[in-house]
This record gives sequence, structure tokens and C-alpha cells, in this order.
Amino acid sequence: MISHHERQLEWLLAEDRASVLAREATAFDHATGPFAQALVLFGAGGLGRKTLKGLRAAGIEPLAFADNNPALWHHEVDGIKVLPPEEAARHYGRQAAFVVTIWRAGGGHRFERTHAQLQKRGCQTVVPAGLLFWKYPQLFLDHYCLGLPHTVCDESDAVREVFGCLGDELSRQVYVAQVRWRLHLDFAGLPPADNAAHYFPPGLFALAPDEVFVDCGAFDGDTIGAFVERRGGDFQRLIAVEPDPGNFQKMRERVAHYAPAIQKKIQLHQAGVAETSGTLRFSADGSLSSAVNPDGQLQIECVALDELLHDTKPSYIKMDIESAEPGALRGARQVIHDCAPILAISAYHAPNHLWQILRLIKSLRADYRLFLRQHNEECWDTVCYAVPAHRLDHN
Repeated sequence: MISHHERQLEWLLAEDRASVLAREATAFDHATGPFAQALVLFGAGGLGRKTLKGLRAAGIEPLAFADNNPALWHHEVDGIKVLPPEEAARHYGRQAAFVVTIWRAGGGHRFERTHAQLQKRGCQTVVPAGLLFWKYPQLFLDHYCLGLPHTVCDESDAVREVFGCLGDELSRQVYVAQVRWRLHLDFAGLPPADNAAHYFPPGLFALAPDEVFVDCGAFDGDTIGAFVERRGGDFQRLIAVEPDPGNFQKMRERVAHYAPAIQKKIQLHQAGVAETSGTLRFSADGSLSSAVNPDGQLQIECVALDELLHDTKPSYIKMDIESAEPGALRGARQVIHDCAPILAISAYHAPNHLWQILRLIKSLRADYRLFLRQHNEECWDTVCYAVPAHRLDHN
């Protein structure tokens, strides 16, 4: 019998490609009507600045920024004045489209709340930035998991295949909701963030006293901290890999505060993780978004996990490496085949990672059970947990 979520998925994938192409090209103009070039950008942060730069490349100058942050009010960001929401609504609520340029990990933002806030103040036309990005894909896309809808159609066989591999109802709910979002930008249809512990969700598996935890993209050691908080010194080994120099220093300082017995179990490597060992260009800004970039200012060492872990039997590998996950998984094919570690792999850094990363994991070890958890709002921090049968939590 076909399940509710499977019926939803089949309905989504039934739209023909020509219809999807037409919709993605015209959705912004349909939503904004006469205001397609009379725009107020709501959100003057990183995404707002990116949107401004792209609009200027398209020959469009927005009327203003609006933002909830009083510290920005009546100042300029990249030459555009930032207005309080009330003032922006008073001046432009009936004369412009408000493009919401807030979409980020953290902060608990949801588009429908901003939409309601602006409509309450009299803004008649409020749209997400994603519709604008669809109109000008050459300027904006891909942007993390936001891409053009027709690419979902082009990979529909893989989308269906992965749905059949998911291990529980929550995973299937998250998966279908995110496929729908990629096709229709249905923010309201996305489930709320799963507040269960990021990388250590209850009910899937339990950490063991002999855990060998490998943290790829260790940032400032935040996941090390969460792991040590759970295990104390009751683990075998922890190996952390982080290429950004600023992040690596913060991680080293964090670890230095642990008791010596814990410190000696932790190994830190300033490197990236890739399919093959070597060097890559890298953009380092000391943030969560530091990433491999051909135009980056730094050259970093990269290592394949099969090489790094040649004398180690990892029991748990986590990856949050800003879209480099597929290559890093391929670089760990031998250790995954031999050791069957739990995998916690970020699946939101590119539009098709939602299914292609899961498909890749199954190709490396067919006996994994696959689960999806969305640990932040609006698709952010979506993680695939691949769990071998002997590690499943049956309680």
C-alpha cells in the first residue's frame, strides 16, 4: 500500500519539466505584479548584500533596505539606506514588493513570520528572495540547498530511489517537505526544527565507551564539546579535522581546558577532508561557512580519510564541510567498507545533496539504515544519519 508521503512525492514529481521551467522563470513576476523592479529588501545582512549586488548586475536598484535591527536604522549598507520596518511599510507598503532576504542557519527565523509581520504593517506584496533567485539564476544560484526546480525533475529517479531507503516516518516527512520546498518554495510546509541534539539525536543510536569519533569540519570545537559533555572521558579516541586557522586555534584553546586524561585522547589536525590528499585553495573567515574556494586566499592541506585513518577503526564519522561531503565520503570508501562507522553527514550545502549524498552512502555500504533530521529552520542543518544495524537503538 502506498503511504501518504509516497503519494505526496509522486504528485510532486508528476509535473512535467516544461511546466516547471515555465514556473521557475515567471514565479517572481507573477508574485510581484507591477512591482517587479520596485523592490525593498527586508534583511540587510549577508544575504541582503548578496541580493543587492546581484540586482545591480541586473540593472535594478532597490528602493531601500528594511531590517528589524535598530542598530542599522537610518544607516547605509552598500549605499542603500536601512529603514525601520514601520517606516519602510509606511513609505513603500503599497508601492513596492518586499523581498525577504533573511534565510540563514540559527536565529529561529521562518519566512511566514516575517510575511505576517510585514502584512500586518500594510505591505501588500511580500515574497521570499528565492523567487528572485529563480528569475536570475546566473547571478544567484546555486545557493546552499536552493537551486532551480527543474533540476529536481532531472534527477527524479534518484529522488524516488532515496525515498525508499529512508528508515523511519520522520525521515520521510522531512524528505518530502524539502523536495516540495525545492520545487515550490513552500516554506510553510517545512517541519519545525528538530531540537534533538545535533549529531547525537536520541532514539537512533547510543554512544559507546569505546567510541572512536572523527569530527570533520570541527569548526571551533563545538561538537567536541557536545561529545565530551555526553561522554566525559569515557571514550577511546577523538580525531578532529578543521582547515580554517582561526577556527582551529579556538578549537585548540577549547581542548586545552579539558583534564589531561581527556586531552591525551584527542588529536587535532589542521586540514581539510577530500577525496584525495593534496592541497586546495580555501576561503577562511573564522566562521561556520569557511569553505574550499578556487579563488580563496589560503592554500590548505587536504587529506583523504582512508589515509588519515589507515591505522584507526572509527566508530562514528561526522562531516559538516560546506559542500565537500561527497568527495570526502569517496575518500573514506575503504574505512566505511571495513569499519561500518555511524555517519552523520550534512546534506544541505547543495540542492541535490538531499538525495545524492544518501545515494552515495548506500553505494558505499548497502546495509546502512538511513535517517534524516533537520536541526535548524527552513532546511538548514539537515543531517543524514547512516547507522549500521548493530548500532541501532532498539529501546
